[in-house]
Amino acid sequence: MHSFGYRANALLTFALTILALICAMASFSDNLNSLSPSANVQVLNINWFQKSSQGNDEVSLTLNVSANLQSLFTWNTKQVFVFLAAEYETPKNSLNQVSLWDGIIPAKEYAQFGIHTTNKYHFDDQASLSSRNAVFLYFLSSFLGFISSFTFVQGSNLRGREYNLTLHWHVMPKTGKMFADKLVMSGFRFPEEYR
Repeated sequence: MHSFGYRANALLTFALTILALICAMASFSDNLNSLSPSANVQVLNINWFQKSSQGNDEVSLTLNVSANLQSLFTWNTKQVFVFLAAEYETPKNSLNQVSLWDGIIPAKEYAQFGIHTTNKYHFDDQASLSSRNAVFLYFLSSFLGFISSFTFVQGSNLRGREYNLTLHWHVMPKTGKMFADKLVMSGFRFPEEYR
């Protein structure tokens, strides 16, 4: 008959084939989920808007962020990475993005949230989301170069400029491919004068 090694190989091959088939079905089932995320961001206050000693514009904002991302969760969702970015155009760059807030949502019950924020990022400080109701520091700057994960514009280009606040999310499944999407909220403008 067949040896023990041959039987073990056949059993392992069969088990791995069934596992791969289940993973493929789980990944495919995510396409059947209808997504309906919603978000609202309010700029409550521009704490300060000034030119730094290097000649670059700096802005500190107080924001109110509320979102319902529960529709992004299925039984195959491991976690959702979400971040809020200010996006604007300048003569030198068609897209400038500055990350204002980020967080990891580990489960569906945390995917509906409201956060009042004041200053999370200061150029090279990479703080992380520690709790749902924490107070955060946000820092927006027009700075020469690239620091950490931010893309900055050169010089003092922010005065009077329109910008969008965009909520981005990346859904990380237990199995299958990761996907990303965003909600764009427009109609925001920086002040004409420094304060």
